Amino acid sequence: MVMEKFSEIENKNVDVPEWPRHPYGEDRYGQKVKIVPIKDVRSLTMSFTTDDLTKFYKSGPDNYLTHLIGHEGKGSILSELRRLGWCNDLMAGHQNTQNGFGFFDIVVDLTQEGLEHVDDIVNIIFQYLRMLREEGPKKWIFDECVKLNEMRFRFKEKEQPENLVTHAVSSMQIFPLEEVLIAPYLSNEWRPDLISGLLDELIPSKSRIVIVSQSFEPACDQAEPYYKTKYGLERIPTDIVQSWEKCDLNENLKLSLPNSFIPTNFDIADVPSDGPKHPTIILDTPILRVWHKQDNQFNKPKACMRFDMSNPIASLDPLNCNLNHMMVMLLKDQLNEYLYDAELANLKLNVVGKSGGIDFTIHGFSDKQVVLLEKLLDHLFDFRVDEKRFDILKEEYVRSLKNFKAEQPYQHSIYYLALLLTENAWANVELLDAMELVTFDRVNNFAKEFFQRLHTECFIFGNVTKQHATEVAGRVNKRVEATNASKLPILARQMLKKREYKLLAGDSYLFEKENEYHKSSCTQLYLQCGAQTDHTNIMVNLVSQVLSEPCYDCLRTKEQLGYIVFSGVRKINGANGIRIIVQSAKHPTFVEDRIENFLQTYLQAIEDMPLDEFERHKEALAVKKLEKPKTIFQQFNQFYGEIAMQTYHFEREEAEVAILRKITKSDFVDYFKKFIAKDGGERRVLSVHIVSKQPEENAIESKKEEPLEITNMDRHKCISDIVAFKSCKELYPIALPFLDIKAKGARSKL
Repeated sequence: MVMEKFSEIENKNVDVPEWPRHPYGEDRYGQKVKIVPIKDVRSLTMSFTTDDLTKFYKSGPDNYLTHLIGHEGKGSILSELRRLGWCNDLMAGHQNTQNGFGFFDIVVDLTQEGLEHVDDIVNIIFQYLRMLREEGPKKWIFDECVKLNEMRFRFKEKEQPENLVTHAVSSMQIFPLEEVLIAPYLSNEWRPDLISGLLDELIPSKSRIVIVSQSFEPACDQAEPYYKTKYGLERIPTDIVQSWEKCDLNENLKLSLPNSFIPTNFDIADVPSDGPKHPTIILDTPILRVWHKQDNQFNKPKACMRFDMSNPIASLDPLNCNLNHMMVMLLKDQLNEYLYDAELANLKLNVVGKSGGIDFTIHGFSDKQVVLLEKLLDHLFDFRVDEKRFDILKEEYVRSLKNFKAEQPYQHSIYYLALLLTENAWANVELLDAMELVTFDRVNNFAKEFFQRLHTECFIFGNVTKQHATEVAGRVNKRVEATNASKLPILARQMLKKREYKLLAGDSYLFEKENEYHKSSCTQLYLQCGAQTDHTNIMVNLVSQVLSEPCYDCLRTKEQLGYIVFSGVRKINGANGIRIIVQSAKHPTFVEDRIENFLQTYLQAIEDMPLDEFERHKEALAVKKLEKPKTIFQQFNQFYGEIAMQTYHFEREEAEVAILRKITKSDFVDYFKKFIAKDGGERRVLSVHIVSKQPEENAIESKKEEPLEITNMDRHKCISDIVAFKSCKELYPIALPFLDIKAKGARSKL
């Protein structure tokens, strides 16, 4: 295929240009650049120019220093800055921007207090670099990095074809052909001289500093020409630079310790010949349900565990929702140093807050997972809050809530649609108002109450036998049985899934919200198609399959309404639907009319569609549905999706494709006419308009366009009160379980 598609491209033997001189003159070093962002973010970037390191890929001096400078364990720069309350995160890395030179950047996410100590933070970074010079390159650290790279390559998961091709083509410009696939993992030549040489480039006299904060606005008197971003330039005082050059050692900054999470056991457990095809419940009590499935497909020494810890107090009101979020943030923060080594060893822990509590996943090599689980359980059931970190993380969370208003218009349209249709969804403004009541003591008390009475559901999958999974379940059970949950377990009806508000046939609603941060507006046309069933699921997927390409071609390519054009399925909380999203400089009323015009025009195209073309769409959807997961984690997520939805339809794809095979073109046209077409008898519409407050960019008609009558707005009922809208709507039922499995939790004796 490559020969067929690309052989006619002429090889002109063009020499790749090189820039052997560094891009900055001496006057550019020692500068401090201040930038004013749109969002309320704060960051510090230290940038050093370096030589081009591409030819040293087999020794990777940049990888060695990135590993140490960006480390997050005890003794690291990040650990010290967090201790001082000046930083939330830190990243380091090298990139060869052009042939001939490169940059080594250190990026620090600043706290409010950290913004006032930028020079001190820079000094700490140079203290760490001095410590590295005095310690010298360490062979054992290099060998550890080599071992991690070898392990990643040996057990590398299958990539998506498009990603594999993209990476390979990029690598072909840099590495010998025989090393294209392995080169990124091939840094195994010990060259301490190169490490020391690169370290000698990371000095104050070769650095530039960029600081980002909204607080700089009064002092920034320049604007870059493209986006009009305000900035200011100043020289770093000579005495400050000299103090960095002569900085003392810091006793809190040390080399990382050997990584105890690097796996040593890569054995694959024997799989019983009569093992179940799908996940099964191996433990079920009123306070704990454990699912298990041993992998018999991928044969990798990897596993995944997911724990869903639920307590209805977590989503009781906006205040409790915030307390739950803060609890999760603090938990992740406390575990950060411990988890970093695990993550380097491809053992990941992901902790997220959810509407009913906490959800955490452990995935990666199976060898050390129980060690990580025990550490997590220790923190969960002996949860302690550090007051200084609480203050910092609370401020960070409040900023994130405030920054939402500056997100892209299409993100706002998705958010408001969910707010309108989801049962018991709390708005950002409600959460922000409730943050005034979030205190250190309240989070402490909430955590104690949460962990003293909860229900846990667990799924263990991969290179784990049933016996080992049972032992893991026993460890978790021991912890939860020691709480009040065993005395007064959460009732099943306290953990019912959220549901979706139901639009009636003929309903057509409009919700409009202004946005002052972006020139673009956004239109989302949502067409609700009914409750989730195998038949409805596959019909909306087929509609999406047929509409996707022509929708993009018409609205994006031909009509050029905007750069962001998307159509697809919205399947959530028991309901199905189709949505079309367009982010555009044009007013949403104009854009919605063009969307409706497209749907009406395309109805005729569907009716005229040759049968063989329709069958190709069906086959393309069937192939997509029946495509097997490429990795253990993908298979795990597919299984867990059914467990989380409490539907347990583990052969859903096969069942839906069986229905798909029987759908005729006539069936599809009838469905499209009923649910999608403009005058469909079962059509249910909710349109969300995010309108830019910059009228010159949002005229309904452009001077270059022919006048066009807006024809669809008069059919909408405008939603001015979300509570009133929800009050008069029914809820869809949650999809019933495919298997005869009762809802998790305790049963009252009625």
